Parts: sequence; structure tokens; C-alpha cells
Amino acid sequence: MNLDLILKSKAVNGWGLFGLIAGPMCLVIIAESIAADLSTGAGVSQMIGFSVRIAVPFIYLVVAASSVHILFPSLFSRWWLRNRPYIGFCFAVAMAWQATFIFIMSNVYRDYYYQDVYLLRDEIEGSVGYIFLVAMVVTSFRQVRAHMNQVQWKLVHTFGIYVLWAYPFSVYWWTLNYYENPTLLDYVYYWAGFLAVALRIAAWWKVRSQFRDGPATHASFKFLGIVLIVSGLVASTNGLLWQNALTEFLTTPTWSAELVLWLPFWPFEPFFPLFFIALGTMALTFRKRDADSQPQVAAS
Repeated sequence: MNLDLILKSKAVNGWGLFGLIAGPMCLVIIAESIAADLSTGAGVSQMIGFSVRIAVPFIYLVVAASSVHILFPSLFSRWWLRNRPYIGFCFAVAMAWQATFIFIMSNVYRDYYYQDVYLLRDEIEGSVGYIFLVAMVVTSFRQVRAHMNQVQWKLVHTFGIYVLWAYPFSVYWWTLNYYENPTLLDYVYYWAGFLAVALRIAAWWKVRSQFRDGPATHASFKFLGIVLIVSGLVASTNGLLWQNALTEFLTTPTWSAELVLWLPFWPFEPFFPLFFIALGTMALTFRKRDADSQPQVAAS
């Protein structure tokens, strides 16, 4: 069968795709919740984690959609990008299940929640994520978007998508680089999250390379860019070797140590490798404008 015809089918586009994914996903979560014994705090806690693990792939797919289309334009990438909002809605459904289990935990099993689960920093990170998630879902509908200008809409969705990506990515980074006995799924989700943003950086490099004016990048900037990118890639594979030293250094000031308690993700250890890669990409594509291209000021 022709791939183009398949990807244009209503069943795998728009709300059809949403129903195709969200329906079975809800059935799986319901089945798991029955098996988990929701009469105990531990069972509800298990479902909080399970619903998140269901949700994570969808936010990664949303993050990577536009980048894949820029880097590897094809019928499939066009379909992926076209259906990005509906993939995002699937993520929202899974997170709605998580919110439901958190509500049950915090209201029915309060002692268990505050003694074994609650942490202010996690609460703040999760709350910020939910605020952005609700805002992104609401503003995805034309009736609401019509009341926003392009800048406002882009700010909500750009900041939102990175916040929603950052939470699971940082969780799996810490699981690999701080806690003991990570599972195979922890590795998969960490590297999938890393790849999702690395693809965005690569797409940014491609766009900057094609449309930047001026002379070629100086050799020194190319060298710096390569060093930064390689450093970021190496750092992404061995956080156990540098995490503790970096955390101690960054939290030495009292004000920084206090920020750890309530500022989401501070001091941003999981994101340093990607930050280096982004800086390296910027250096590789740096252009100094020709002096002749600058507007000339008439002599007075």
C-alpha cells in the first residue's frame, strides 16, 4: 500500500490518531491500577510512576518533531510534525492520570504521602510543569489561540515544551548518575530525552549554516565549537565522574545551597552536557559580518 495514502488516512491523523493512542493507553493504565491495589499508599505511588513512564515517550516525540522534519524531510516527518499537537494531547492524557493518582495520594493517604513521597522541590517542579501543560493544551485550540498573538503563543509553547521535557529527563539523569541499580528503561528514557534535544540543536545548526550571512567561520571558532561539542558528548556518558564535584562547587555559596530547596532543577547539572553542545554549535556557525555590509555613517 502507498505510504502517502496511509499517512493521509483519517485513522492516523488528528483526532483519529489521538483516539488510536489514548484509548488503549487508558485501558492499560486502568488494568495496571486494578493490579496495583489502590487501597494502599504504596499501590497509588506505584501508579504515579507508571503513568509517568507511559507519558514520557510522547513528550519526547513532541520535542523532536520539528527537528526531524528539518534534518530528514520526508512524508513520515511531515506526518509526524502535522500530528504533533495530537501526540501532545496523548501526553496530557497520561499526565492527567498521574494528577489523579497524586490527588488520591495527597488526600486519602496523607501520612504516607508526606512521610515517604513529598518533597518541596519535586512539588514545585511538578506544579510548574502542570501549569505549562494546561496552558499549552488550552492554547492549542483555535478559539483560544485567536486571542493571542504569535509571540505570546510561541513563548507559552517554547518554554512549556522545555519545562515538560526537563522534568523526566532530569529524573532519569539523576537515576543513572546518583542512584544505584538503574534499569534498562532508565537508560532508554535518558538517552531518548538527550537525543530529542540534541536533534533540536542539530536542526538549529542546519538552519544557521544555511542562512547566516558573512564570511566563513574562523578556524579558532570551529576548533572551540568542536571541543565544546565533544566535551558535551563525553560528559553526557559519564555523569558519575563529575556530578558530585560539580554539585559541591556550584552549591558552595549559601544562597546557591538554599536555591536547591525550591528552585526547579537548580543547579542544572543534567543539562550541562547539552548546554556545551549548544554553545559548540553556536561557535561552529559563528559569522562575523563584513565591515562593508554595515551601514555607513555620513561624515558631518
